Amino acid sequence: MNLYHCLLELKSEARALAFAAAVEGWMAYLQAAGLVSGWRLLRRKFGLASGAHSDFLLEIELPDMAALDRAFSALATADEQSARRYDQMHQMIASVEVGLYRPYPDPAQRERIALI
Repeated sequence: MNLYHCLLELKSEARALAFAAAVEGWMAYLQAAGLVSGWRLLRRKFGLASGAHSDFLLEIELPDMAALDRAFSALATADEQSARRYDQMHQMIASVEVGLYRPYPDPAQRERIALI
């Protein structure tokens, strides 16, 4: 399994509950399409955080790297309904930072992979 972490800050005019509903709509669509295994949206508690920790954390579970590639390909060819769901969520985001994580230690034990 791979975890795609998204550290999110909302635009000042965005409402947190509206954002959560939009994320639910988008992620449920991706999960129903078999593009993600699971997800969860977390919010910083009591404003307690340091450094780059943002207000929201979205964790997206993917079974493997091929699933991540399929998800990105699906986004590139989105129909009108899925594009609308994505836009409803994305228009509320001021900034996002992402990272890809895996359980550790894992069977592959690959710390670095490079083509060059």
